Amino acid sequence: MRGGACVKWLNNKTEGLINFSDLKSGKVKVAYTVMIIFLVVLAISCLLPVVWAAMSALKQPEEMYRIPPTFFPTTVDLSRVKKIVSQVHIGHYLLNTIWIILGCWIVDVLFNGLAGYVLSKIRPKGTPVVETLIFWSMMLPGISMAPLYMTFVDLPILHIDISGTFFPLWIMAGCNAFNIMLFRNFFNGIPKDYMEAAKIDGCSDWKIFFRIILPLSKPVLAVVTIYSVIGSWNNFMWPYLLLEGTSHEPLSVLLFHISNGALPLPDNDALLIAMFAAIPPIIIYAFLAKHINGGLNMSGIKG
Repeated sequence: MRGGACVKWLNNKTEGLINFSDLKSGKVKVAYTVMIIFLVVLAISCLLPVVWAAMSALKQPEEMYRIPPTFFPTTVDLSRVKKIVSQVHIGHYLLNTIWIILGCWIVDVLFNGLAGYVLSKIRPKGTPVVETLIFWSMMLPGISMAPLYMTFVDLPILHIDISGTFFPLWIMAGCNAFNIMLFRNFFNGIPKDYMEAAKIDGCSDWKIFFRIILPLSKPVLAVVTIYSVIGSWNNFMWPYLLLEGTSHEPLSVLLFHISNGALPLPDNDALLIAMFAAIPPIIIYAFLAKHINGGLNMSGIKG
């Protein structure tokens, strides 16, 4: 197969990524085989540490340090799992994490979605300046977090300390520059005919956004949901700065206490708790993965 035919094969969109009739060519067959082997090795290298940690979490302490090591545990004591869950109060930390995720997701979709809608469809005066400022905000250095922290500790005008609550995390979720541009780019692809027809029927911008734009935005909502949920689940720095020492600590702060020895546990028990924190994002991603490529492509971002 010549170079032009190879390009045609790679860009074939009507028959899929692979045109099986072209596999008769030796060069294409070799390239396809190498690609499959590379992807399999890459998948195994990513999954093996997670599976190994999960198996080690189910082992007894003496099994973890056995030489030569064993992959599967000889016995699985489910009563130990129940004991650890009640001993460390994982349910309490999990509930705090769910409250953070739920609030961040609602605020993220509502405020960043509305901002993207205004920048895309309404476009008031000064929109290009606002868009430039949003882009610049994504390049701010880490030192900019210091005044932000002081803002949450001593809320201007009211002088209210909200550092021990979930509100600062929810507020920050509503100021996500990346998601604003993600929404804006996706909304740019929605024809204006829908809005014009809705306005003829007497719909306000609020009704257009909630009844027309959002129902048409399932792909980008799936992408934003994954970013928001997994980002909130894995977020450590801000929950530690604002919630450490309170009854609102999430799972990420609990894992930090375990890792630095503040909450001493055997290694297998610590791994078991880490699995509680690692598995849910994988499940969420698996359920929403089919929407990611569509959402990113329609938002002007190549995955």
